[in-house]
Order: sequence, then C-alpha cells, then structure tokens
Amino acid sequence: MRLALVLSLLCAALFIGSLVTGAVPVTAGQSLLALIRDDGTPLSVVMREIRLPRALLGMMVGGSLGLAGAAMQGYLRNPLAEPGLIGVSAAAGLGAVLALQTGAALWFALALPTAALASALVAVALILTLAGPRGSSLTLILAGIAISALASALTSLVLNLSPNPFAAADIVFWMLGSLADRSLSHVWIALPFMVVGWALLGALGRGLDALTLGEDAAQAMGVALPRVRLALVVGTAASVGAATAVAGAIGFVGLVVPHVLRPFVGGRPSRLLWASALGGAAMVLAADIAVRVLLPERDLKLGVLMALVGAPLFLHLIYKTRGEMR
Repeated sequence: MRLALVLSLLCAALFIGSLVTGAVPVTAGQSLLALIRDDGTPLSVVMREIRLPRALLGMMVGGSLGLAGAAMQGYLRNPLAEPGLIGVSAAAGLGAVLALQTGAALWFALALPTAALASALVAVALILTLAGPRGSSLTLILAGIAISALASALTSLVLNLSPNPFAAADIVFWMLGSLADRSLSHVWIALPFMVVGWALLGALGRGLDALTLGEDAAQAMGVALPRVRLALVVGTAASVGAATAVAGAIGFVGLVVPHVLRPFVGGRPSRLLWASALGGAAMVLAADIAVRVLLPERDLKLGVLMALVGAPLFLHLIYKTRGEMR
C-alpha cells in the first residue's frame, strides 16, 4: 500500500513536471493556467496540443512497458525476460518502417501508428500459430525470437533498398524512439489497445503467483496455463504494440523496472504487475523531461537516453544474477 502511494505521487509529480517543462520561458503556474483555460493564446495551444499529449503518452507508454515486462518475467520465471522477447516490438517497428518507406505516412497522418499496430497483430497470430495451443514456455520464446529476427531482417532490408535518403533518415529517427511532436490523435489511437492489454495482463496475478511454484503445481491449483499464455501474448501485443506504434522503439523499461521494484513487493508477481506499471510510467516521464532539459536544442531522442541508462543497469542485473547462481 505504501509503495503504491509513493509511486502514484511520483507519477503525479512527474506528470505535472512534464506539462510545465519546455522551451517557452513561462512559470509553472502560467503553464497550468493556460492548460485549464482555453483562451486561444499561443501558450494555451502549446499546452493543449503539444505538452498534454506528450505527458499522457509518457504515462501510457511507460505503464504499458512496465506492466508487460513484469508479466513476462512472472510467466517465464526469469528476471532477464522483457516484452520484446516475443517479437511484438520488432514487428510493430517493421509496420511503421513500411508506412514511412511507402510514403503512406505522408498521405494519412495516422498511417504510421495504424501500420505498426496491424503488424503487431499479425505477429501475434504468427506466434500463436507457431507455438501451438499447448506449447511450452520454451516454444513461445523460440517463436518470438524467430518473429523478432524476421522482422528485424526485413526492416534492415527496407533500409538497405531505400532509394530515398530522406525516407531512410525518417526511419532511423523514428526507430530511436521519441514522444515529441505527438498529438491527441496518437493518444486516442493507442488508448483502446492499451486498455485491452492492461486488462488482460492485470488479470494474470493469480496465475503468475501459482507459477512461482512451477507449472505442474500451478495446474494442480486449477490454473489453465494455455489461457494464461494466450492472455499474456495478446495483452503484451496490444499494450506494447500500441506503445511502439506511437513512440517508436523504447527499450529497457520492461526489463529494469520490475527488477528494481521486485524487492519491495516480496517477489510476488501479482503485486509487481501494477507496481511496475506505475514505475514504468514514472521512468519514461522522468526520461522525457531529461531529454528536454539536457539538450533542448539538439532533440535528444528518448530511446537513446533510455538505452544509455538502461544498459548499465542491465549489465548490473546480469552480474548480480551470475553471482546468485554461484
């Protein structure tokens, strides 16, 4: 209860911080007042059309990645697991790359996130087909790795054969991950998929708790493992696919956040799910504020900063895990 309160207050503070952080030299009070009062001034437009969608997407994307990471680690019983393991992020990235390469993103403003979501759904169908209705966790991982490798290879092929250097540059910058230049349209297109993903993943608590005793024990307790796996894959695809569709590739959130918060919840996956959702939201909001403060004139990408922060933490996790196995 105390952890939930602390994380909720942290998210609220960072959300307000995201709203009032920007290049416009105005006070926080003026910014928030312009957000509440739609008086038609440039500041009001900036607050409602630029900063509010960015802050909302920061909460949504971070929460989706953190929740999916905790669910994936709980199901596989492996602290090194993360949402990209089943290939949804790579598939969503491929769809977005195709939308940029074909020029569809120029014809229709929401073509990019729509194509990314469609590719994520196709990837889910392929993974479930390859893994089979009663396949093991290992089969699911192998199917996800195969889909991820294929999607990454096709993305590289598109870049390699791209005759338009401007389209290639757009692809590269999108793949770096960012919340800049997003609108409320991106919020509305991602929100329904994320809500479905949150509902599916949030309902896995009992099954994941039972899985800590092993698959045989979980089945003896009445847990339907095929149903748990289906909910995990579809929930991860809906939430992470939507996050990738609107923000690009943002890594390490689903890996690092559950690992950091696990000691505070006693190692129980059911308690870790929503703690990781709040922690992921806080982490992405803090990182997005940092990219605007550190290098405001150079457009530092969110995905780049997350990798710079997350990679050392990941190496520490590997070192710690190796030490525990001795």
